[in-house]
Amino acid sequence: MSNKILLVEDDSTLSMIISETLQRDGFEVQTAGDGEDGLKKFIRHGADLIVADVMMPRMDGFEMGRRIRQINRNVPLLFLTAKSEIGDIVEGFELGCNDYLKKPFKMLELIVRIKALLRRNVRDEDNKFEIGDYTLDLSTQMLSHKENGSIELSLIEAKLLKELIVNAGRTVDASTMMHLVWQRDDPYSRNSLHGFIHKLRHYLRYDPSISLLNQRGIGYMLAAKRE
Repeated sequence: MSNKILLVEDDSTLSMIISETLQRDGFEVQTAGDGEDGLKKFIRHGADLIVADVMMPRMDGFEMGRRIRQINRNVPLLFLTAKSEIGDIVEGFELGCNDYLKKPFKMLELIVRIKALLRRNVRDEDNKFEIGDYTLDLSTQMLSHKENGSIELSLIEAKLLKELIVNAGRTVDASTMMHLVWQRDDPYSRNSLHGFIHKLRHYLRYDPSISLLNQRGIGYMLAAKRE
């Protein structure tokens, strides 16, 4: 059974080219011309992965992504964007996108990224991870503290924290973390990673035994002191 791709792109010529290319590669493709139509089609028909432009009429890609994440936390979302500002890219990742591709791009690169996202979307058999007084549930993206309640993480935050927890006490290379969530190591991803690490430190503040350390020039290490 082929994977179903929802392609949301207001440029009809580009949409046709992408759709035909993906179909030749064995994907089932459904198209929408704006974010509002894309949201309706996702609700009605679902998708295994969404490819969406950012700048679109009626509803832009970011707003569509926010609403889709309220419905489904796990479906992979790849943005196509002409924007290169770090703030725009960070906004996309914070609302739960998995990857982005700057226009113009080569169709082969798009296909490679789609296939990589679909492979990574296979769920972990064990979705719960513990460190100190915290438990991370990947299935709900909830980080729970024994006494201070729970907070819902973004998809990117949950992925990064899981990687740090399973490697607790060891340094995780920054490049490894960037490739895990963004499939690249570049200045935009590096700045985004720094921002997400800062947020994770804030979330983990209720357990003084936990430290999220910056190993300068290498990566990050999550450490928990044992009494």
